[in-house]
Amino acid sequence: MKVAIFGYGTVGSGVFDVLMENHDIIAKRVGFPVDVKYVLDLREFPGNPVEPYLTHDVNQILDDPEVEIVVEVMGGIHPAYEFTKRALETGRSVCTSNKELVAKHGAEFIALAKEKNINFLFEASVGGGIPVIRQLIRSITADEVMEVCGILNGTTNYMMTEMREKGVTFEEALADAQAKGFAERNPAADIEGHDACRKIAILTSLAYAKQVDYEDIYTEGIVAISDIDVAYATEMKRGIKLLGQSYMKDGKVYAVVAPRMIGEENPLYPVKGVYNAILIRGNMLEDVMCYGRGAGKLPTASAVVSDVIDAAKHRNTNIPILWDAEKLVLGSKEEMETRFFVRVALADAEKARSLFPIEKELKLPEYENAEIAFVTGVMSEKAFEEAQAKVQVLSRIRYEA
Repeated sequence: MKVAIFGYGTVGSGVFDVLMENHDIIAKRVGFPVDVKYVLDLREFPGNPVEPYLTHDVNQILDDPEVEIVVEVMGGIHPAYEFTKRALETGRSVCTSNKELVAKHGAEFIALAKEKNINFLFEASVGGGIPVIRQLIRSITADEVMEVCGILNGTTNYMMTEMREKGVTFEEALADAQAKGFAERNPAADIEGHDACRKIAILTSLAYAKQVDYEDIYTEGIVAISDIDVAYATEMKRGIKLLGQSYMKDGKVYAVVAPRMIGEENPLYPVKGVYNAILIRGNMLEDVMCYGRGAGKLPTASAVVSDVIDAAKHRNTNIPILWDAEKLVLGSKEEMETRFFVRVALADAEKARSLFPIEKELKLPEYENAEIAFVTGVMSEKAFEEAQAKVQVLSRIRYEA
């Protein structure tokens, strides 16, 4: 079976390396050789092992009847959408790590693959090398999914870990993450929560078998988290994690991306550094957690190649994936209920005590002359916003009991 790779960036070069270096192992697992025939990229790579396979013309690939699997690792929507659609329409299975493409067009491509009796597979679009999508579509099939919750972005988890363990500021943690290659020069997609939002949109679409648009998910990043917040969390033996979460309550599905303070009893609490972890709760199975490196060249490439193997083993056989194009209307953010950790300017202390259902007040000597800090009881997002408007809130973070 012949494979073409669209894109020779970080992930694409990793996929090429895995297919080449593990060629014999893959052949044994599939039952026949799986060979790279083309690699599509606009650039030249003189002296690189990819050079004999390189093409700059997508039509050379799509007009070649030998190519049965396309790996799309270009990133972005265009021209990845057009190339992926043409590959599927011409009878090729497609394997991708492109979370933006999957979140926006997953339902369309799954339906097209079913019609053509081929496959559209996207394990690497969420959690890098962590096999969480297989858990949802193949393993946890006897349960109704009650909740999906996870650390879906390694950059922000690394930053929160550094702030907690080394006492550095947000700016210092970001600069360190950029220096080590964990964050891009423009880190907005990570620190503003957009990356995690696209991933929880994919997981929610799979969990509830309908289209969830990431634009409809309330998203809040970690840009407002300060070293003062981290100091309070540490005092309470808690960690701050950027979590993507969706859950079912009273027949409605809610989805949100936001930082949360979680305690030591939460299985996501010990997840440090660039690692990701996703917790799935079923109504019969209860909790299952998937853990591992959520990004990186080889972990992501390994997940892509596992899809290539799946597609090769299911030649002319569609693997059923339930994800309908019908839009899932999410429950209102205002209806969501949670506790909050809140810091308020000292001048508004008495007013805050009258407005919020305070469960406990917190004291750190270095800040008690400037502010009060407390944890509320469970309250709706709407009720919190109404109270917040009447006092000077310095910081607020959702708080898991």
